[in-house]
Amino acid sequence: MKILVLNGPNLGRLDLRDSTIYGDLDFPALTTFIEKSAADLGFEADVRQSDSETELITWLHEAADAKLPVIFNPAAFTHYSYAIRDAVAMLKAPAIEVHLSNPLAREEFRHTSVISGVVHGTIGGFGPDSYRLALIALKALLG
Repeated sequence: MKILVLNGPNLGRLDLRDSTIYGDLDFPALTTFIEKSAADLGFEADVRQSDSETELITWLHEAADAKLPVIFNPAAFTHYSYAIRDAVAMLKAPAIEVHLSNPLAREEFRHTSVISGVVHGTIGGFGPDSYRLALIALKALLG
């Protein structure tokens, strides 16, 4: 089964971000980790990253139309993008929000997610394993 794994702004530059928060993987290594973890669970992961709110919304609309399950790390858009929230709410298959770090252990402005209310669950704080855990949860949701 095909799933869409979306990643928001600045995640394509993990190698330049604070490794104590985001870990040591660059985005290509994270993509490989996600694809392998997905394959181990019988999924084909289409992993994408964009710094563009418009592009992420377009991909979410495509997922809604195709009834594709989504694992989504909205990054900074987590905290304020109502347009992305509305696009996520249109999904017809399960969706899980993920974060490499634990937003609740960080700055107060990161404590609010406008996305979490329209997904099946949120997993964060486990580095790349947040994606693996989301894949396991997605498999359970899909039966």
